[in-house]
Amino acid sequence: MYGIILAGGSGSRLWPLSRELYPKQLLNLNSKKSLLQATYERLKNCASEIVSITNTKHTSNVRMQLSDLCNNPVVLSEPVAKNTAPAIVLATKYIMQKSNSDPIIIVVPSDHLIENNEKFLSTVKKGEKLAEDGYIVTFGVEPSYPETGYGYINTSEKIQDGYKVKEFVEKPNCETAKKYLQAGTYFWNSGIFMFKASTLFEEAYKHAHEIAKLSELFDFNKKDEIPFIDFDKMPSISIDYAIMEKSDKIALVKLESDWNDLGSWQSIYDVSKKDTNGNVFVGHVLDENSKNSFVYSSSKLVATIGLEDTVIVETEDAILACKKDRTQDVKHIYETLKKQNDNTHLIHKTVYRPWGFYTVIAQGEGFLTKIIHVNPAQKLSVQSHNFRSEHWVVLSGTAKVVLEGKDIILSQGHSVDIPLKAIHSLQNPYKEDLEIIEVQKGNPLIEEDIIRYEDMYGRV
Repeated sequence: MYGIILAGGSGSRLWPLSRELYPKQLLNLNSKKSLLQATYERLKNCASEIVSITNTKHTSNVRMQLSDLCNNPVVLSEPVAKNTAPAIVLATKYIMQKSNSDPIIIVVPSDHLIENNEKFLSTVKKGEKLAEDGYIVTFGVEPSYPETGYGYINTSEKIQDGYKVKEFVEKPNCETAKKYLQAGTYFWNSGIFMFKASTLFEEAYKHAHEIAKLSELFDFNKKDEIPFIDFDKMPSISIDYAIMEKSDKIALVKLESDWNDLGSWQSIYDVSKKDTNGNVFVGHVLDENSKNSFVYSSSKLVATIGLEDTVIVETEDAILACKKDRTQDVKHIYETLKKQNDNTHLIHKTVYRPWGFYTVIAQGEGFLTKIIHVNPAQKLSVQSHNFRSEHWVVLSGTAKVVLEGKDIILSQGHSVDIPLKAIHSLQNPYKEDLEIIEVQKGNPLIEEDIIRYEDMYGRV
């Protein structure tokens, strides 16, 4: 069996902790591992080979996190977001060409919480026989309450260890969700699928012909890249709309394990350990007499008094406060920020890179100041900038600076100027962490102002 991890989502309902360039699947929300890493380790129990597919803006972070768990993880990079149908079809073609076979493939999102891995594995084994028999298997979660934030799947007669699927339905209102719960034939759509590779392509040619036909343009035996010029021709559509809702070969197996898609702050609250007043406090929180509330502090003291059924989330540059039953609406704030070109939807002040991270500490007209942390034995790409000069001061550790082909070694307290358009690189070939302060001058001061010449992380 092969596995596909879908790792390209934005996690807009978990703003302000989740951002477009560092979404929820990369966050450590409930353990020392990120949701992506936990998904990979879960999938290792049933899949011999795993392919992750993500948007190009997440590729380096996805590869970095998976490299902590395995050597040379396979990460396909979508040059533009086109939803799940093109991603799944191309990842399936990649597996077929690389394995030269027609394997069973399980597809999982990267941002779900499943803690009972044994029951998950036993459910997968039940679905495997149906997949062998030519069904596309979806794994449904038996609803425990009338949730309005999930899609539902209605089933009919039983087949083997599952059910025939009658229909897929959109996220319902509360009254409709109550009817689904009473009917007993509806399941929450977990977004987990399993199929034989050839079955997916048969159904794609029937119901999503444009995607199937365009997939013929890609030959992964020649290169592992997904070219923009070909991928951009793909329609943007989910696997549900493109194939699942149209095919008569869909079966559902009840997911026996626990499951939560952690799609809102309410769901984070639900799975978190609570105090005697039903509160969940994370970080530096001082409270008086609050009940059934969720308060998350990432950097500052958050003091609360007499809250009830409230969510407060503090990050370096944004604060969210809302009623607990309105957390699904956080995505509207996210979308508004996006329309206003407000960077608080896009990125944190602290940004993680394969070589370490940086934190923006000050910004104004024509200048930007960062603390840059470079891990041992890592280095930034050889690069230049068209619009900015830089001044670096070493705060701790030892820096190796390559400037216009010359090596400069800087110890604590020493500095160097990087002129406009100069080819340079910051490196840490030593055993201790390196921290520098960087002052940029110029206009515009944007991350896209980088021309890369060499890069150990494949970003050239």
